[in-house]
Amino acid sequence: MFKIGDKIVYPMHGVGQIDGIEKKVVLGKRNEYYMITIINNGMKVMIPVNNAKEIGIRSIIPKKDIKKVLGILSVAAESIEEDWKLRYQNNIDKVKSGSIYEVAEVARDLFKRGNEKELSIMERKLYENAYQLITYEVAMAKSIEIDEAGNVVSEALASGFKEEE
Repeated sequence: MFKIGDKIVYPMHGVGQIDGIEKKVVLGKRNEYYMITIINNGMKVMIPVNNAKEIGIRSIIPKKDIKKVLGILSVAAESIEEDWKLRYQNNIDKVKSGSIYEVAEVARDLFKRGNEKELSIMERKLYENAYQLITYEVAMAKSIEIDEAGNVVSEALASGFKEEE
């Protein structure tokens, strides 16, 4: 269970902060809800406390695990699925998983593909979303500014691309 003030990750939406825990009646049922503000866009969400784990709400990764994330971003991408529909669905599933490691794989693979061929609009949006999810979580885990975290993520992606050339 999370406490007020905790920073959390909400899959597909990003890093949020628990602003409150309130009892509310929704659809005739009384439940406790986390009142969450998503940090990157200010969106307010209400998540049932008893469904939070099922939805994939989790704590920010520990600072020591950032090296693993940056390692994923900086290694050469594996072979990328050619069928864009399959590739897109696989990437969406990874982002929805809520795992920063799977999100890092998506960012890395789409970054590589974007340097070889132009990404479709949908894939470009997915890349931007994955990049932003990682950047905000790295910023929170390392207690650094978003811009600085963006530089760290970009450098890791670029170093993986250079290795292949």
